[in-house]
Amino acid sequence: MKLKLIAAGLIGATSLALSGCVISVGDHESSKSGDYWQEQQDKNRDLLSKLSLGMSSNQVTTVMGTADFSEAYTKPTQNHAEQSIKVLFYRTQWAEGNGKTTKDECTPIVFRDDVLVGWGDTVYQQI
Repeated sequence: MKLKLIAAGLIGATSLALSGCVISVGDHESSKSGDYWQEQQDKNRDLLSKLSLGMSSNQVTTVMGTADFSEAYTKPTQNHAEQSIKVLFYRTQWAEGNGKTTKDECTPIVFRDDVLVGWGDTVYQQI
């Protein structure tokens, strides 16, 4: 009987002690420190310098990692063939302090038929 009381008391004390433990698994963007997005955009700006025209989209994602946003579509060319356009967006600058990444905070990376043709707003506006 005494052993059961000791075990019950130990379980009760343990559960009370553990009830104050919290594991935070929130999204990195809502962090009040802001360090994550600053580190990520600095890293992305550095990685952009490692890109070369003519790379495939797989080569670019190997260098850059997963894009924050992406777009893809096909459009007819002058000879009525289909041309595939793919745009990957990577965060590279700060625009708003709301903790969420938006496209205006990203650099677009543009592919035509899976070949890197350029990055930045100028090439994005030309597609």
